[in-house]
Amino acid sequence: MTQLHPEIRADVIVLGAGIVGVSAALHLQMRGRNVVLIDRRGAGEETSHGNAGLIERSSVIPYGFPRDLRTVLRYALNRSADVRSDWRFLPRILPWLWKFWRESAPGSLEKAAADMLPLIERSVSEHELLMAEAGLLGQLRRTGWIEAFRSRKSLDQAAKHAAALELYGLHFDILDGKSLRQREPHTSETLIGGIHWRDPATVPDPGGLVKGYADLFLRRGGRFVQGDALTLQQDGIEWTVCSRDSLVRAHNVVIALGPWSDAVLRPLGYRVPLVVKRGYHMHLRPQAGAVLHHPVVDVDGGFLLAPMTRGIRLTTGVEFAARDSAPAPRQLDRTEPLAREIFPLEGRVDPQPWMGARPCLPDMRPVIGAAPKHKGLWCAFGHNHHGLTLGPVTGRLLAEMMTDRETFTDPKPYSIDRFMS
Repeated sequence: MTQLHPEIRADVIVLGAGIVGVSAALHLQMRGRNVVLIDRRGAGEETSHGNAGLIERSSVIPYGFPRDLRTVLRYALNRSADVRSDWRFLPRILPWLWKFWRESAPGSLEKAAADMLPLIERSVSEHELLMAEAGLLGQLRRTGWIEAFRSRKSLDQAAKHAAALELYGLHFDILDGKSLRQREPHTSETLIGGIHWRDPATVPDPGGLVKGYADLFLRRGGRFVQGDALTLQQDGIEWTVCSRDSLVRAHNVVIALGPWSDAVLRPLGYRVPLVVKRGYHMHLRPQAGAVLHHPVVDVDGGFLLAPMTRGIRLTTGVEFAARDSAPAPRQLDRTEPLAREIFPLEGRVDPQPWMGARPCLPDMRPVIGAAPKHKGLWCAFGHNHHGLTLGPVTGRLLAEMMTDRETFTDPKPYSIDRFMS
């Protein structure tokens, strides 16, 4: 006789236990919904684990495709540390890159910035809400981050860009070399100045933060089970997903799977132009007595150093490659010597580099809201480098939509309908 697995019934299934999925589960739970969170791994162990720890309140302009030919050629020829491409993969994403380039035109980028502003401007406050509830406010660092430069030309260009952002009410300081070393005494004179963005916040362990939010969800009666999102099926008016030892049923399901979201949506008839931008990190030990107080982006070097619980995290820029292809951490190998030029570092801490994949859409907006072909199917993914930043505010907006509450902003710019033509 075949043994039947027990069933778990809930109001909502949330697929994906990264920062977006956990935040959505918490906000739905706050609004009275019985939620089951499902992931193949533990909370915060995929893309949410490996970011720079920035809650990026100052990124009011999305990361667009460069418009000057010199930069495009440098990227295309893999001559820049901050962007690298697998030549075998590029032909597959040329249509996506073309759309990305068109959406990065000045007028389109300005519209994208306006659409994203309601999310960006609430990013820190929504994290503060969840951190307070989870008892994690002590992890929040309200010190901002520093954009640092090796050349006067780069600094002058960045200062002009910063001045153009004053209309958004952002707070920043232009630093010469002396001022930079007053804030970061152990950085070298290789860096001739920088911009200190003071509105963003940071955390020293992004994956640990997500686990802390997941613990709050569990303490409040939520359930977290391991399972396979690809088993998602519609059964009449319900959705089912197989966990390791049970069948989970609910009238609503949220796809919050980051770079794997399209794999679940495609069999249901949704063709979403999702491309991943892979990235790597490695923790390094600071030399005795050396302290880094802020995340520091070496703009000319093409990398970021961030003070983390495990040491100084060296994070890379973008790698265009197939999501599941073998790691190729050449950017780490290229930037580690550059990192040692600006800050006193010793050996590597991690046994091997970490690799993750950022889910990106060509119009630089996430998908948040209902899927039109299926009742009870909801989406929250595609945050284009800003998953940690926008996780809690996305969870709030989605929960407001799913519980028929008044939303704090118009969700139309994030609708999946824009890809349904």
